[in-house]
Amino acid sequence: MDDQPDITRRRGRKERKAARTAPDAGVVSPVSGGHYCPLSDEGVQQIHEAALTILEEIGMGGVPEELRLAAVAAGLPVGDDGRLRFPRSWIAEMLEWVPKQITLHGRRQELNVPLGAGITHYATGGMAVRMVDISTGEWRPSTLQDLYDCARLVENLPHIQVFNRTCVPSEITDLRQFDLSIAYACAAGTAKPLGIGFNLPEHVSECAEMYDMILGGEGAFAAQPFTTCNTCAVVPPLMYGEDNTVVAMEAARRGFPVKMTNAAQAGATAPAALAGTMAQTVAESLAGIAMVQLARKGAPVIWANWPFVSDLRTGAFSGGGGEIAVLNAASAQMARWYELPNCTSGGMTDSKTTDAQYGYEKGMTNLAAGLAGADVIYEATGMIGSIVGCALEAYVIDDEMIAAARQVIRGIDVTEESLSIDVIRDVCLGGPGHYLGHAQTLELMSSAYHYPALASREPPDAWVEAGKPDLRERAKERVHEILGAAEPLTDPSLEAEICAKFPVTGFHGG
Repeated sequence: MDDQPDITRRRGRKERKAARTAPDAGVVSPVSGGHYCPLSDEGVQQIHEAALTILEEIGMGGVPEELRLAAVAAGLPVGDDGRLRFPRSWIAEMLEWVPKQITLHGRRQELNVPLGAGITHYATGGMAVRMVDISTGEWRPSTLQDLYDCARLVENLPHIQVFNRTCVPSEITDLRQFDLSIAYACAAGTAKPLGIGFNLPEHVSECAEMYDMILGGEGAFAAQPFTTCNTCAVVPPLMYGEDNTVVAMEAARRGFPVKMTNAAQAGATAPAALAGTMAQTVAESLAGIAMVQLARKGAPVIWANWPFVSDLRTGAFSGGGGEIAVLNAASAQMARWYELPNCTSGGMTDSKTTDAQYGYEKGMTNLAAGLAGADVIYEATGMIGSIVGCALEAYVIDDEMIAAARQVIRGIDVTEESLSIDVIRDVCLGGPGHYLGHAQTLELMSSAYHYPALASREPPDAWVEAGKPDLRERAKERVHEILGAAEPLTDPSLEAEICAKFPVTGFHGG
């Protein structure tokens, strides 16, 4: 009987250790950035004024007829050169129409993501055309099954709050089947807020109809729009893209929140000077938001100014590095200054595998954007090879990396209690001289600290004895665990109805 308390304590320690090393579960607590400001107050104002000058004097080219008619009806000038110009006063008025806060809905309320509320979230993204096969490690064309598996994986990774389409079904060539298959595979895999895109405007209404079926009735999606419409309606430098513009305008009318992505590359489609890139891309992003408001005044739109970088030695896109980190942080700062719902990019490593380059590029870019206070950081997870490819195990690794980044973004809360003077007194004046068994330590060890499940913290000898486990191999094991246990989200009868109505078959689960 005397031994029993020791056995109980040992069992308790084992259980606590298991809980600390188990993967996180549930909804994570919110964090707020905004601590990092790469632009001075004067710099923000200078970029704003430069953007207004660009819109007023240079304007936007490639204006589709539908947008031209809406602009002329609003009294905006379209010059003999075909360029649409925006007076300063009109831009100021237009910005008042844009909702300052919107919700990216999940299919369950606890999965909702607020934008414009000062809370930072992380998301997937990309239109990768290749996948790193989890079994062979070889690069191959991505498929619809890959997209579905990515969605199922993210459904069970708590630090990734939004699932933006990650890869494309390269086996599908029909545009209608392509768009609607992506729309269903994403929704079949996760109940988290989604992001998809469309090749043609008529596919927007079909998707809304499909999502009405998933939510249970006509008009349900308009009331709970759980998917944003991703568009690249702006084509740098200072042009509109015809197809994406028409899609964006239709999506705005159909109730989709529109993510107005602008992805100019410094040194290629934007000036090599970083301030010049900011001036041009801010102008382009304002022009994109204006286009959505011309389609439907007051439509929810997301500032998605994603300044990219070219490696000036080759002209190739570069997704990792200090320049892209500071540019996207500056974009988040500008969006917060405009008080617009916003997102930036991060995590677009140029590495082709999960190596040290992968780690430092993703960690730097994701942390910089989070510290700058972006509402959502897209491309943050899973992407490799300058967003050409993605890997399932990368999502698991990145989820753990984001958990650590969130600890940095959260900062240190200083209160009378957290200063711990009484705790220090207890330990140092007649106490044991350490804090390991103190009540405060036991309380905070499970509520204030993050314990990685994949990263190694064991002593070197223990690591060797365990067979020198590799982070990538641990992540692959976790992928198989999640996908092996994942339950279908869609009722089989509803899935059969959707598959009969829309061309979405071709993956396990659809």
